[in-house]
Amino acid sequence: MTGTRPGGVSAGADRAGGGQRVPGTADADSRWLAEAIELSRRCPPSATAFSVGAILVAADGGVIATGFSRERDPHDHAEEIALAKAALPGSLPAAGGATLYSSLEPCAARASRPRSCAELIIAAGLQRVVIAWLEPPVFVRGGGAVRLRAAGITVTEIPGLAPAARAVNAHLLTG
Repeated sequence: MTGTRPGGVSAGADRAGGGQRVPGTADADSRWLAEAIELSRRCPPSATAFSVGAILVAADGGVIATGFSRERDPHDHAEEIALAKAALPGSLPAAGGATLYSSLEPCAARASRPRSCAELIIAAGLQRVVIAWLEPPVFVRGGGAVRLRAAGITVTEIPGLAPAARAVNAHLLTG
């Protein structure tokens, strides 16, 4: 029987494609990252923040949690929401081989909350993050990937998906 996991993801359906969905292969990483980019399309519009989607995937290819910017509150970041959902009782632990897929580099600093997404990822014990593009200096300096790598976390960028992630945020990049 198929149930629903915290984060609104159907258990069973998340393993469609079998081994093709297990994090760490180029094909699986591209598929999961494309799904994170699709999640970013659900963000309420903002002239002062990027639209970002994030998916936390277990080592076996099961979805632990998802999140997108401004999902619950105007100050929410996608990675922050996915990690918060993963901490819910009955959900899988965030660490232990899980990979976080984010359509944009996790923030290294933010004004709206006391902890950056990079700090939250480090505190969660994740060892791997996959992103589509590095944060451009529109609102704050980037640097989340550098911070994650300094903490020993593997950060993989898939630049071929960057145009799709940027397209969701095109209104912020014109000038």
